[in-house]
Amino acid sequence: SAGPPGPPSRVGPDPGAAARPKGDGREAPVRAADLLAEVRDCTPVSRGRYRKDSGAPADIPVCGKRDAVYWKADLDVDCDGVPGDRCNSGSDPHFSPATAFTRSDGRPLDAERLPYVVVPEPSDIWDHRADDVRGGSLAALVHGDRVRYAVVGDVGPRDLIGEASYAAAEALGVPADPHGGGAASDVTYIVFKGSEVEPIEDREAAEKEGERLVRKFMADD
Repeated sequence: SAGPPGPPSRVGPDPGAAARPKGDGREAPVRAADLLAEVRDCTPVSRGRYRKDSGAPADIPVCGKRDAVYWKADLDVDCDGVPGDRCNSGSDPHFSPATAFTRSDGRPLDAERLPYVVVPEPSDIWDHRADDVRGGSLAALVHGDRVRYAVVGDVGPRDLIGEASYAAAEALGVPADPHGGGAASDVTYIVFKGSEVEPIEDREAAEKEGERLVRKFMADD
């Protein structure tokens, strides 16, 4: 029979406490505090600033580093896409059965099941495409002590920022009700340039790729 296993090995760069190996040799999840430390400073890539809600001051810039863009805002719940028990025209007065980006079979995304984030419509404030962000790009969401992974799945109003799907809100522990739910502040959105989850609806692939990209982002800084 085999002898006792040796000490867990570490592959690649060590971004610090965020990547301590667990007892089974796998790395522990990235800590929210460690990831937030990487995006504490802001070099704006947007020409202007966004509002978190209609009528609110335009004071939210989109910031950038070599491998990612990021912003800190509220979280309004997007229920658009395939109608379900929680997301439908009855539960959400602004419900739309379409999403800007679609699943691999051409159908809209499912906000109840797929964590996705919403980027503003391209404008003279910021055009996400110029920073190599597209439908299916990988995003990390941070709120409180939680880090969760999502994809870019929809496009919102040109002057507003801070929106994610029902499933993303639920994953972050935020009230997911599209009418009155969400988080008023302190949600950080980090979107990785040039990334893509394929197929876009593969939640497991997003989580796996998210962990990899976040560790690379922290190690390369």
